[in-house]
Amino acid sequence: MSLEEVLALPVTVNVVTAARALGIGHNKAYDLIKAGQFPVRTLAMGSTVRIPTAALWEALGIGPLRHD
Repeated sequence: MSLEEVLALPVTVNVVTAARALGIGHNKAYDLIKAGQFPVRTLAMGSTVRIPTAALWEALGIGPLRHD
């Protein structure tokens, strides 16, 4: 996933998209979430898991963007 694609993500993303941005497979991502070791904060919404894009950017070392 390119930097431009990562920066264009919506406020939250699904596990598959977050895994793609992190360069890991979705099965590994779900395994890490179940083990409590996913490198990004997750939001559990019933049976759905969402990942805040800002937390994903932080994990990827992408700082906040400034619009002057």
